[in-house]
Amino acid sequence: MNKFETLVFAGLIASIAPVAAVQAQDVYPNKPITIIVPYGPGGTTDVVGRALGESLGRQLKQPVVIENKPGAAGSMGVIEMMNTKPDGYRLTMAPVGIFRQPYLQKTRYDPIRDLTYIASFLTYDFMVTVAADSPFKTINDMVSFAKKNPGGIEYGTPGRFTGNQVVLAKLGKDDGIKFVHVPYKGDSEAIASLLGGHTQVAVVTNSVLPFMQSGKVRVLATAADVRPEAFSHVPTMKEAGFNVEVPSPLGLAGPKGMPQDIVDKLDKAVKTAMSDPAFKKVLENYGVRTFYMDNQTYTKFAETTFKAEKDIIQSLGLND
Repeated sequence: MNKFETLVFAGLIASIAPVAAVQAQDVYPNKPITIIVPYGPGGTTDVVGRALGESLGRQLKQPVVIENKPGAAGSMGVIEMMNTKPDGYRLTMAPVGIFRQPYLQKTRYDPIRDLTYIASFLTYDFMVTVAADSPFKTINDMVSFAKKNPGGIEYGTPGRFTGNQVVLAKLGKDDGIKFVHVPYKGDSEAIASLLGGHTQVAVVTNSVLPFMQSGKVRVLATAADVRPEAFSHVPTMKEAGFNVEVPSPLGLAGPKGMPQDIVDKLDKAVKTAMSDPAFKKVLENYGVRTFYMDNQTYTKFAETTFKAEKDIIQSLGLND
């Protein structure tokens, strides 16, 4: 190779190298991904989130780090997305409560404008629960007593404005019943209050499963659309004759403006996790159902739910 050929070859290499470097950088993901769990460590959402992260990590060939950010009614992750680069490396779980909060108090975020919805992966179910020694054997027993004794039933939930509260608020409005709501900081406190005899009823999520299995509590009904497998012997509210159904899907979201190819890759990984034996086992242990919605379906669900929440809040008087 003469001097001229050497210079030409060197120039070609120099021109190709930057392109190769850019292409390498564009391959997603090429570094760890962080998923924010907007609740404290150790709870069902945290445990499930870590299981999902492990499944996604195996598929995407990068570590998935779970970061707990509790507070602000489960919206800390959404708030964080407002100042996050839309490159797919920092994501958050999006609980259904984020669609309700803007109607209850001033929020920094708009759940439609400020997020990219990737996919949902599970749904929580709300259980109307009593202690094992309660005289209420069925949901109809409870309703019958409540009608005869206005304000005679205090029920605990994980907090004000939660889907848990919506369950009996809607039942009360539909059937002209006055229930007394007692908010706690989480399912565990609501269940402890129930077992301690401080409240007659608790509306909690699937976390009540071990208490039911041990015979400490009785689940009277669920506010699900179908009977969850772990609670297959328990009727839904609609089966019992009450028009109460409160869905609570949990999904993965990122900041607005995420590239569609990255969204699609993450969406595909979430869908694959639905059949991952390790992930399914964790959900089964907690009595939680998988519930997959792809990017487009989940985005439409977010838009529809956000609009519907305004009517729910106003009709049930939750912000009075």
